Amino acid sequence: MTTTEPATEPVPATAPAPATAPAPATETPPAAEAMPAPAPDAGGPGRLRTAAEALAAARDHLLRLQSPEGWWKGELQTNVTMDAEDLLLREFLGIRDEADTFEAARWIRSQQSADGTWANFHDGPPDLSTTVEAYVALRLAGDRPDEGHMVRAAAFVRSGGGIPATRVFTRFWLAMFGRWPWEELPALPPEMVLLPRWFPLNVYDWACWARQTIVPLTVVAALRPVRPLPFALDELYPDYDVPHDGGQGLSGWDAAFGALDKALHVYERRPAKGLRRAALRRAAEWIIARQERDGSWGGIQPPWVYSLLALHLLGYGLDHPIVRRGLDGLERFTIRDAGGRRLEACQSPVWDTALAMNALADAGVPAGHPALERAAEWLIREEVKGPGDWSVRRPDLPPGGWAFEFDNDCYPDTDDTAEVILALGRVRHLAAGPAIERGLRWMAGMASRDGGFGAFDADNTRALCRRLPFCDFGEVIDPPSADVTAHVVEAMSHRGMADSPVVKRAVVWLLKAQEPDGSWFGRWGANHVYGTGCVVPALIAAGVRPGKRAIRDAVGWLERHQRDDGGWGEDLRSYRDRTWIGHGVSTPSQTAWALLALLAAGERGPAVERGVRWLVEHQRADGTWDEDHFTGTGFPGDFYINYHLYRIVFPLSALGRYLKEIS
Repeated sequence: MTTTEPATEPVPATAPAPATAPAPATETPPAAEAMPAPAPDAGGPGRLRTAAEALAAARDHLLRLQSPEGWWKGELQTNVTMDAEDLLLREFLGIRDEADTFEAARWIRSQQSADGTWANFHDGPPDLSTTVEAYVALRLAGDRPDEGHMVRAAAFVRSGGGIPATRVFTRFWLAMFGRWPWEELPALPPEMVLLPRWFPLNVYDWACWARQTIVPLTVVAALRPVRPLPFALDELYPDYDVPHDGGQGLSGWDAAFGALDKALHVYERRPAKGLRRAALRRAAEWIIARQERDGSWGGIQPPWVYSLLALHLLGYGLDHPIVRRGLDGLERFTIRDAGGRRLEACQSPVWDTALAMNALADAGVPAGHPALERAAEWLIREEVKGPGDWSVRRPDLPPGGWAFEFDNDCYPDTDDTAEVILALGRVRHLAAGPAIERGLRWMAGMASRDGGFGAFDADNTRALCRRLPFCDFGEVIDPPSADVTAHVVEAMSHRGMADSPVVKRAVVWLLKAQEPDGSWFGRWGANHVYGTGCVVPALIAAGVRPGKRAIRDAVGWLERHQRDDGGWGEDLRSYRDRTWIGHGVSTPSQTAWALLALLAAGERGPAVERGVRWLVEHQRADGTWDEDHFTGTGFPGDFYINYHLYRIVFPLSALGRYLKEIS
């Protein structure tokens, strides 16, 4: 990773990363020490593997997925807005390629439901904005509005209120193509980038993913570009006027921010020229300073796309090194296979590698195994040793820790750092110790005032940001969450810090955060099964006894929500509809999370046995599991993720810990 001298602003790295990540290895590394025997074939009809055979099959499969460089990376699957917005970006920039358009459209069509709609997650309800963006992308690809799949999509859009009812970000895209009036979007002045850090709504009040998106969007909103599409979208408007009260029905903070938005619209008609020039210049500097080595911004799609648009509108040509690196970097995030062309919203190699190492260690792979050694070496090289946006609130904290992606030096996070510390603590590597100590120091320094831990920033809790009119999609702040706090507690406790003040305060935070039903909310995974699966092992590691009420209540919640088939599942709709909490189709990763919690709590009864049997019976012949349902969370209620490696690493950990306990 890039090392820089301490500074008040992150310094952009200049060395370009390879455009395409190396391919994963196809051979299993030789064992350095004795390991369990390779898994046998599943056998003849009706032959079921034992738990030990299932573990061996999953272990061998996971070892084969490791790259020669030492990392693991599963696909990070989201929804088709990534692909639709990529086509819209290329259309806007004038670089849309017909061959890529054809393949992207093929993928988008393959994700359409029979009723003509698109959802935000597998088997989820139709989503209006996602359907609109997919529809417009297919129109770009040449699909006619009178084709059956397009007719059905348009009918759904009209029934849901049409384009006027879509989220703000969708209408931003349509405004850039002349299909929505800029004047009817919430005001987003670039002058906000000039606000001092103590002032409410300054850019550091936003979560890292939000501030990286908002800053370039202010540039786009100020310049109001229009490059018309070669077709109209009249068929996406309802036959009636969509009610709009102009904010008359608002009260409290909503009314105040509605009034602020009106005032800003007045200002936008005649902005102060000198102030506007200074704001646009400062926004450009801010954006450029945060480009990563691979050309991305934050390693995630939204700020990446909007930063390219902003710089392009400010006069940076397509051949400018910054823009060129940004466009070229998208290739690493592009998947081409029999299903078509699609983009990952993000990539998770550090996270996946740490989880894979912990799973293999749980499965009995010895500490000196070459696969773990290579993974440790790669993770140690990925340590973030320079400042980032986190330094704004913790200016005196020495750097350390790890980020989620291949190249994301500006934004290490406590969640990845905790998992990496756990993983490095289970290998034999001379450089692991100092890296762990730096990570522990940085992670401890990122505690919020209330004792909990957010992912990317400390004390990022100013909820005023949520009130702004353009914040109608996704969480925009990064407050402490139970799952992240639990991972930090677990990592520190395994390093002998259970009695430290930082862990004790975090444990108190976790106990206070427990839901009345005994579960914990899952911020970054679905949902209460994930939160509970994270917290119980952490509390046990920190010294909370299995007989304590918090643990007993959690065990009771998990046992009550075990499905009749023996597995666990929780639908993503539980984030908005509490009747879904703890309910859904059984999945391998969620079943494993429940088992990890029950095993940590000392449970060995029927619930555990049935859960293990579910994993064994649903394992594929190749040692992995099918998991079409999304179990990862980007923004609760709005954006979800299917981590393709979850279906292997978590069941492997659960089976390994189960077999260790019964041996």
